[in-house]
Amino acid sequence: MERFFRPLAVLLALAFGAVMLAIMVGSVPLSLAEILAVVGGQGLPLHDTLLLDLRLPRALAAFATGGLLAVAGALMQILLRNPLADPYVLGISGGAAVGALLAMLGGLGTLVVSGSAFAGALFSTLLVFGLAHGTGSWTPTRLLLTGVVVAAGWGAVITLMLAVSPSQQLPGMLYWLMGDLTYAGSPVAPLAVLLLLCLLLLPLGRSLNVLARGPLQAAALGVSVRPLEWTVYITASLVTAVAVTTAGSIGFVGLIVPHMLRLVLGNDQRLILPACALAGGALLVLADTLARTIIAPEQLPVGVITALLGVPAFLFLLYRSR
Repeated sequence: MERFFRPLAVLLALAFGAVMLAIMVGSVPLSLAEILAVVGGQGLPLHDTLLLDLRLPRALAAFATGGLLAVAGALMQILLRNPLADPYVLGISGGAAVGALLAMLGGLGTLVVSGSAFAGALFSTLLVFGLAHGTGSWTPTRLLLTGVVVAAGWGAVITLMLAVSPSQQLPGMLYWLMGDLTYAGSPVAPLAVLLLLCLLLLPLGRSLNVLARGPLQAAALGVSVRPLEWTVYITASLVTAVAVTTAGSIGFVGLIVPHMLRLVLGNDQRLILPACALAGGALLVLADTLARTIIAPEQLPVGVITALLGVPAFLFLLYRSR
């Protein structure tokens, strides 16, 4: 039990520190005393607005999104038994992007854009699963190939939509495609989904450990392989849809975080999955803090920061695994 508690406690402290840094850093810095004054109801109106209306909701939305993407990436790597699998490998982000861009082209509000993104992601999930399943059973290879083809199709549709869009709408559409937390909205829903996800996966830890070794060995050890694979696929797809709906397409979090944690903590899914929730959330909070401060008062899309950090990190991991 101690080997689970200690790394999770360290990651929890890291996540808390990342959120505190995101709250304190900005064009108007906040000290710890000023934050405590706001919490005690004695803060200045400006500090109240900065903390409660702007920075804290954004930091919590970033934490929830990063945690969801990291856990979804770990689940996809177990399901497909492919270390290069990430939450977007099955075309989920492409479907969400098409739904969101259609709403933006229609001039609809943020709430409708988020709903359209979730609907697009759900449609893409059902489409990939339906095509991969066909009249028989699906295999990880068939599911992966179907997802890659569907993702390529969504990419073509997105390019077409950008080509015919009015020029005044292009910046917002491109920011959404690159990942942006400026208009993330309330963090309550993604945080609730992240908590529910962790509670759901806790009792499945042992079965996922066996499934990661292959379906034949899992079946020999008494695991109901097909229902478990369906559960993993549907769960990973839905939480990816929630993450994409919250902040757009943010790459590399779901690919890098599970790899890094496995190098440090081993491959026990009972530890890796909650650790992914904490580490992925902390990473995206730090990346978003950097994105909004590095060229302040202008802001960068957080997806740019995660890509700039993720590419060298992934190359380093490949070098380490030779």
